[in-house]
Amino acid sequence: MFTEENIISGMVAIVGPPNAGKSTLMNSLLGQKISIVTPKPQTTRNRIMGIMNDTDYQVVLLDTPGIHKAREPLNIEMVKIALDSLSEVDAVLFLVDVSLPLPEKHKATVKYLEGRKQPAILILNKIDLVDKEKLLSLINEYNDLFTFSSIIPISALYNDGTDILVKELLKILPKGPRLYPEDIPTDATERFIASEIIREKIFLLTGQEIPYSTAVVIDSFKEDEKKGLVTIHATIMVEKSSQKGIIIGKRGSKLEQIGKNARHDIEALLAQRVLLKLWVKVQKNWTKDMRIIRELGF
Repeated sequence: MFTEENIISGMVAIVGPPNAGKSTLMNSLLGQKISIVTPKPQTTRNRIMGIMNDTDYQVVLLDTPGIHKAREPLNIEMVKIALDSLSEVDAVLFLVDVSLPLPEKHKATVKYLEGRKQPAILILNKIDLVDKEKLLSLINEYNDLFTFSSIIPISALYNDGTDILVKELLKILPKGPRLYPEDIPTDATERFIASEIIREKIFLLTGQEIPYSTAVVIDSFKEDEKKGLVTIHATIMVEKSSQKGIIIGKRGSKLEQIGKNARHDIEALLAQRVLLKLWVKVQKNWTKDMRIIRELGF
């Protein structure tokens, strides 16, 4: 049962261009890994919820796909998910990577904030990669783009400045009851997180177009309480036969490594032993097939 206490309670969308560190920020604020993180852009494909709980507040964070100029059906759906999230929240965290070229690059993205009533905080992420003396001029340049309620430099990776961010965020959120029970960090199912972990390992262990041409479907997820074992069968979907060969690797070595690394993280997530079985299936041009994209939950 939810308590009817009057605390700071609100939903916050974390948006911005690809690879700005949105997932790293959410994991940092939660103090645990909910969103997968890789060095490659467009890793996040769907909206992922993380819940910050405290005695005085509950902040529901929405980690969203990167906003970019999309052409392919899958990418168009990813951007739509991010933009739709803006209409459902009480505040927005707009995240940029300050180690990349300056604000001109983000004009097209910032325009999606215009005309919205929700306050927006600009987060200048990855300050560990830039000269601190340049931060003031960076803040002034970004200030010209949009009227943000505040501008906060942070390093999500090193948890630097995130305490200031939380304080500023709590100033602009409304009061009300908790939206979710206090003991859950996310609404994502274990099946979903397991599929994301497998996809993360594919991103980390393969190159070029391979990660962007793959999807992971959990075929079965069975828990044996007596044995303390969870058995997961999952299918890795690719677009071409050549991609299937790369995912499997010589004598199955690549697929074995993906499975080993994923199993390690899934066991940590579930606090149980995991038997993970992976298959690779060719589904030609699935990233352009709206029927399949819908079936995958977008």
